[in-house]
Amino acid sequence: MITIEHVSKTYKKGAWALLDVSVTLGKGMTGLLGPNGAGKTTLMRILAGLAAPTSGHVTVAGIPLTRPDEIRQMIGYLPQYFHIYPQMTGREYLDYVGVMKGMSDLKARRLDIARLLEMVNMQDKADKKVRTYSGGMKQRIGIAQSLMGSPEVLIVDEPTSGLDPRERVRFRNMLTRFSLKRTVLLSTHIVADIESNCRQVAVLNQGSLLMTGDLQDLQGCGQGYVWEAMLSAEQYHALDPSLVMSSRQQEGMMICRMISMHKPHPDALQVEPGLEEGYIALLRRERDE
Repeated sequence: MITIEHVSKTYKKGAWALLDVSVTLGKGMTGLLGPNGAGKTTLMRILAGLAAPTSGHVTVAGIPLTRPDEIRQMIGYLPQYFHIYPQMTGREYLDYVGVMKGMSDLKARRLDIARLLEMVNMQDKADKKVRTYSGGMKQRIGIAQSLMGSPEVLIVDEPTSGLDPRERVRFRNMLTRFSLKRTVLLSTHIVADIESNCRQVAVLNQGSLLMTGDLQDLQGCGQGYVWEAMLSAEQYHALDPSLVMSSRQQEGMMICRMISMHKPHPDALQVEPGLEEGYIALLRRERDE
């Protein structure tokens, strides 16, 4: 369990990256949603012991961040921007990470590396130099290093960046299996990354925590804000583009779904929100308020 209590982080000139964030994360996978610049990466770095909060308190399984050596042994971390030594092979790099994590038994380390390479579908490229890898292949090695030693807590920041659709699905399923008995925090700005895998969700925006709950709670944030209308091409082009969530053509007309506090068009009818619409409505409400 991760407990975050009144955590704030300020940088030079008084700019706040996080402001009084409090949330408790139990076993299973929690999605941390928010637009770029919301403070997600700052929070991830604090939880991984790579940055200190300006104020507030964090514990991982009851251990405070002031005991970083113990924390790091429990946590696997995949940062948003992942760099690895280009002169190493993928296998050599994973071995290096295992040593840094205190995995001193060579045989056990090699078995773990073989298991992870198969898990991320990199066994056939493991002995090639990292400098020859594509961006997606580097990302898969990054995923593998975060899982070295089967950590109790896994923190992954925008992990599906650079993965093709098939690998994205494979990774989501892998995270789901991993989270059955562990705590996983998945940071993303893509709602689809959490829709079918996360038990809980937290939404950050401009450093503040807007909501925590289950996916139904997030979907419910769009209640009363989502509208649908069948419009002519002229009516469609006259709409405020910032209101339109999606549109499709049907028999010469445009079927539009819109997010608005007020009725956006005389022909619009209120409809049940989807998960992404709930998320966007929450951000819009926060902006308008």
